[in-house]
Amino acid sequence: MRLAKAALALLALAAGLWAQRGVTEYVSPPENLPRAVPTQPIAFSHKVHVAAGAQCLDCHPTATKKARAGLPKFEDCMLCHQTIATDRPEVQKLALLAGQKIRVDWNRVYQVPEFVFFNHRKHLAAELECGQCHGPVESRDVLAQELSTSMTTCMNCHAERNVSNHCYFCHDLGQ
Repeated sequence: MRLAKAALALLALAAGLWAQRGVTEYVSPPENLPRAVPTQPIAFSHKVHVAAGAQCLDCHPTATKKARAGLPKFEDCMLCHQTIATDRPEVQKLALLAGQKIRVDWNRVYQVPEFVFFNHRKHLAAELECGQCHGPVESRDVLAQELSTSMTTCMNCHAERNVSNHCYFCHDLGQ
């Protein structure tokens, strides 16, 4: 933790010196997108669930209340899957895990570095749509990271909306 804070302080100092030289635009390293994600422990199609009427907040209920969007609890999934698609192997796997109260370790699709603070609640309160950062999830059977979560992408979005791009706005600088 101490090393991370020292690294961030050094990054802040470098950014300050860089800005004094007249260079004000940061350019993130290139990304190879779309970035595939390891196979999920239970196959899940956003496309199928959206077609059935599910909304983002049905499965990610804390997105409007907390920094993290959250994932549904097994009980929430089983509200429908007690009777819907019970013959499908992935739903049977879900039911078995739910019955045994075993936690599923989902593979993250979008993730920012741990020294970056991204708050879903604040972004939704600013009336951003989920797809602006996550892409056309509603049309995907399998997710991959399709859109950049680079610092340049975030800074451009902030600039377009006249939101602060000060370092401390998204980073813990150890202060």
